[in-house]
Amino acid sequence: MLRSEVIMIWKKKTIKDLLPPPVKVSHGEYSMILSAKDERGRPSEELIQMSLKAIQSAISIDLQFLQDEHANLWPGEHYRLLAAFCQILNPALVIEIGTSTGLSALSMLPFFSGDLVTYDIKNWHSYPNTVLHTSDFGRLKQVVGDLGDLEFFQTQKDLIQKAEFIFIDASHDGALEKRILAHLEKVPFKKPPILFFDDIRVWTMLKMWREITHPKLDLTSFGHWSGTGIVELTKNH
Repeated sequence: MLRSEVIMIWKKKTIKDLLPPPVKVSHGEYSMILSAKDERGRPSEELIQMSLKAIQSAISIDLQFLQDEHANLWPGEHYRLLAAFCQILNPALVIEIGTSTGLSALSMLPFFSGDLVTYDIKNWHSYPNTVLHTSDFGRLKQVVGDLGDLEFFQTQKDLIQKAEFIFIDASHDGALEKRILAHLEKVPFKKPPILFFDDIRVWTMLKMWREITHPKLDLTSFGHWSGTGIVELTKNH
């Protein structure tokens, strides 16, 4: 076989053809195991202690009322851990970036007394599988817009600076998350917030997560199988 023919065959194959999953699973994502000694953004003692409290709290949290097969699966899904962080922090304002079906918002809302503002580029009722209803809105509000766009972000800055807990579940391409983080780093927060990132183990998110220099902690074993990480957004970065 000619070298050019080999190259053509190689180009036609996907990564799943070249590196098939070693076991049969309902859903898999490609990732990589990375060394720890050169990891930037080591977790602070405060972040570790906070995470231990949240994990302990997640054990007793029950999300069966949501009647969704994913909501109460823990560890494996992140919904109970999200609820637990809201429970132990009781933030005055939670910001969610990525409304999607609304399952994350409904998981968090009963476990703290503050407000939850969820951002998305689409209106919540345009998602065919949404679990949200008009009656859910009160403490919960949606704002439609792209927080990756600096011009739009600036219009929301006064609200965002009040947030104490920010859940980032955006495009998972790494680029949007990096832009959002850069915008957040310029916000004069009243109190440095905790950022909760989804899907940090997905291939396209590895670089973004790796490059974060703020104190951070990978909580995948107690969160979403595709990756869960928290970040303490410190002022000195």
